[in-house]
Amino acid sequence: MAATSTENFENCYAALIGLAENYRTASPPNIRLCIHCLQSIFSLNPPPPIKARTHLQLGTILHSHTKNIDLSKQHLDSAWKLSIDLAEVDDAKFEAASLLAYIYDKQRKSSEAKPLLLQAIELSKSAPFWHCRMLFQLAQIYATEKDFTAACRLLGDGAEYALAAKSQYTTLLFLLSKGMLLLINRDAVQVNETLSRAGMMIDQWTGAAVQQESLKVFFLVLQVCHYLSAGQVKRVKPALKQLQQSIQAITQLHSDDDHVSSNKIDMFQWLPKEHMCVLVYLVTVMHSMQAGYMDKVQKYTDKALMQIEKLKMLDAHPLLSSFQIMLLEHIIMCRLIMGNKTTAIQEIFQACHVCQGQPRLFTTHRAQIHTLLGLYAMSMNCMEAADAQFHTAIKHSDSTDLSLFIYMNLGIVYLRMGKQQEFLGLLERINPEKLEHTKGNIKCPIFISHSLKASAYYVQGLQTFFQARFNEAKSYLRETLKMANAEDLNRLTSCSLVLLGHIFLSQGNSRESQNMVTPAMQLAGKIPDVHVQLWASSLLKDLYRLSGDSVKEEEECRLHANFSKMLLEDHFQSTQLSEHGLIQWTDGPCPFHLNTTGGI
Repeated sequence: MAATSTENFENCYAALIGLAENYRTASPPNIRLCIHCLQSIFSLNPPPPIKARTHLQLGTILHSHTKNIDLSKQHLDSAWKLSIDLAEVDDAKFEAASLLAYIYDKQRKSSEAKPLLLQAIELSKSAPFWHCRMLFQLAQIYATEKDFTAACRLLGDGAEYALAAKSQYTTLLFLLSKGMLLLINRDAVQVNETLSRAGMMIDQWTGAAVQQESLKVFFLVLQVCHYLSAGQVKRVKPALKQLQQSIQAITQLHSDDDHVSSNKIDMFQWLPKEHMCVLVYLVTVMHSMQAGYMDKVQKYTDKALMQIEKLKMLDAHPLLSSFQIMLLEHIIMCRLIMGNKTTAIQEIFQACHVCQGQPRLFTTHRAQIHTLLGLYAMSMNCMEAADAQFHTAIKHSDSTDLSLFIYMNLGIVYLRMGKQQEFLGLLERINPEKLEHTKGNIKCPIFISHSLKASAYYVQGLQTFFQARFNEAKSYLRETLKMANAEDLNRLTSCSLVLLGHIFLSQGNSRESQNMVTPAMQLAGKIPDVHVQLWASSLLKDLYRLSGDSVKEEEECRLHANFSKMLLEDHFQSTQLSEHGLIQWTDGPCPFHLNTTGGI
């Protein structure tokens, strides 16, 4: 009789599961009837493992196909609690915990997600895939909260676990992920140690070529970002070239053509290769921006944004939006340097649109958006608006480098407005020799990138120039030039040269002035930086007038007039755009709609 009862249950269960799957995969899917079939299983009084799995199936379907997240959480919670005490290792147990923690995290309830994952990690030591997956998941939550110490500890545990499980691939994924967080946290010593260990392991790789190239791309991206964050634009070139070669190699490899590990722990993928291509474009754009190659910034941004649009049609992964907004941030700065303010403000508004519906993206990029609005307002000579935007950006910035960049630009705004007292109030914050940050109650020296330190000397040179303290100004600017030349920081070099030329002209030293301004003009033309070209052509026409060279004076007058006309026309067009009203936005949510009168 018992056998018959068991057989009846199995037949009914199989029928209901089959029907539910048919309804789920129908075209179009009938989710209501699918859910109804799964709920009917409970009336059969199933044993705990099947009951737990059914709760998981209902929770998963409700999460992916409906808006009833609360009911989804109830089912997932039931699945987890029913399966905790089951002796057998069942994927359902950990799948329920992982998805439930994911939902809590999305709802910004990390205080509920973290203990759940910690318990699941403890129980999953004999389930290698789930153990590693939940270590990554919990590390991600801690990283989002900027608790990098806890996140790195989990990733270190993961690396040791994967090593004991004889997985070279997953060990490297944990190590490189740890290196990425250390890089974000600016722990240069540990970054070097972690990347050195990972680099040796990749060099000694004996597994699948597809996995090796994927890890190599991850490693080289971190190495390039490590150099760029230090402002070492020249030093980064060999690693960037290797990265570009590696991405070409990986696009020609197919996982089908290569033996991929059968180890269950090796089921992770860092990034799909299509996303890797976008990332390589992005770091190339970052390098070109720092080096002052605006043509390359435009070229690779266009390629990357086109690729992102294609990928979004297939799968609108949140990571693509992160890539998109970072690319927009760089191309906007590029437009401002090239004197194209009209496109810049439209792209700032586009960046606001990318943030729409993604609160975390807006939270992490709000400071950058206000900084860009400040730079745009500066270029439009709207100094009060620039001041307000930079102060708003500071309020939302949690990055030392970004804050220093903002303070330096705010300093330039104060100099242009003649606000000497306000500038002096900033001086300690932008003095490269005295920069500190507070760690606990202790003031510590902060690590400043080479390019930012060089820029800080330039701002000090500009301030002393405005005060007619020319010898001091020259000293600061020579320091900037030395540092800029050491790392091929072309834009900083051209700005320093033209300011030095202006100082020498003010001192009546025409020959030395021309020795500075001529190469500044040539370099600005290569970048191209229209504002430096305008400044340099103005100085050159005066220099040629003083030397009696009327032909060259006339040529520089024509160039100066052309640059002025182009900038004035662009200035007027920008003021006519409704997006121009964004410079008044300093509070509240990201504006997604504009009125036609130039307001928000």
